[in-house]
Amino acid sequence: MLEARHHMDAPPTRSARGGTDRIPAGGGATDPSPDAVLIRRTLAEIAPVADRMTSYFYALVFTGHPEIRGMFPAAMDTQRDRLLKALLTAAEHIDNPSVLIPYLSRLGTGHRKYGTMAGHYPVVGEALLGALARYAQDWGPQTEAAWVRAYTLISQTMIDAAAEDEVRAPAWWHAEVVSHDLRTPDIAVLTVRPDQPYPFLAGQYTSVETPWWPRVWRHYSFASAPRADGLLSFHVKAVPAGWVSTALVRHARPGDVLRLGPPTGSMVVDHTTDNGMLCLAGGTGMAPIKALIEDVAEHGQRRPVEVFFGARSDGDLYDKDTMLGLQRSHPWLSVRPMVGDGLAGQLPQAIGEHGPWSSYDAFVSGPPAMIRSGVDELLRIGIPGERIRHDAVEELAGIAG
Repeated sequence: MLEARHHMDAPPTRSARGGTDRIPAGGGATDPSPDAVLIRRTLAEIAPVADRMTSYFYALVFTGHPEIRGMFPAAMDTQRDRLLKALLTAAEHIDNPSVLIPYLSRLGTGHRKYGTMAGHYPVVGEALLGALARYAQDWGPQTEAAWVRAYTLISQTMIDAAAEDEVRAPAWWHAEVVSHDLRTPDIAVLTVRPDQPYPFLAGQYTSVETPWWPRVWRHYSFASAPRADGLLSFHVKAVPAGWVSTALVRHARPGDVLRLGPPTGSMVVDHTTDNGMLCLAGGTGMAPIKALIEDVAEHGQRRPVEVFFGARSDGDLYDKDTMLGLQRSHPWLSVRPMVGDGLAGQLPQAIGEHGPWSSYDAFVSGPPAMIRSGVDELLRIGIPGERIRHDAVEELAGIAG
């Protein structure tokens, strides 16, 4: 049995979520620890057989503990694979506590909604060691000991974070749909009422579970700043084979009850500065940008806010009237809608044609390809990387599924 210290009253936790958190680059140790060297060697060895190792890992989990199978969605695919990916990502950064601990803390608190108890961590640890032993080429006592120490740290950090979070917040919130506005055949604006106060910051996002696909969670950004009436809004685009997005756009109606995970994300306004804001949004990536604009307005600031947003067709600019209305109400706000098939290239190019932007903070939201090209262009025109804010591309790849 893999040893790990557990709290007797530890809250429900789980080592996977409906998405993957990204450990930020930088800040690593100058000289890797001996355990880190062994762990990274193992990771390099298993990379070519990752798919087979993943299947074997889950076979060990479910064969030894079939009661756990019901905690996973019926169709495992990507959501299942994120459990192992999160563990391996954490292990890769085992000697970089400045980024590892915040990453694990987010995982631990975010995973409470899955209903896994602290006692499941040894189960997962045993399966992880078993899969590594089978597929790592150079597996011996020293390497195994390094992985035991790493997993003990990983699991205990997540357990402790979840226990602390239980004092402050529920594992999930029930939220009743109060309005469903179909803006285009594929895009809906949903407004929901949580069953208890839901604290969040403009620019953040949450995970959503629908009654049509239990245990399948997808991420959606809040489309407004916190409101006095406590209502929350989301912009959802139905995508091909998107279980949750299709259910929300095609089937959700007022009175339906969703479940929300805790808020997360760091794409928020820094109210300690008066830097201008350069916002780049594609498709329903407009949602968090709209929330940021409302946040600036509510704080009474008059910093310049420049917004470039686009879609494939004019009909897909589903929130254009709202954005132009905000521009009329706020003289410090400028919005530039764009239409075209090549948004991943057009929007960043348009930014380069205006400016200068040296005194601006940048915010990028939209499809992963657009985020990547947008960040590249922002770096090219001289905006430092630490002043470019966007959510993890890896997580957003499945945001609308």
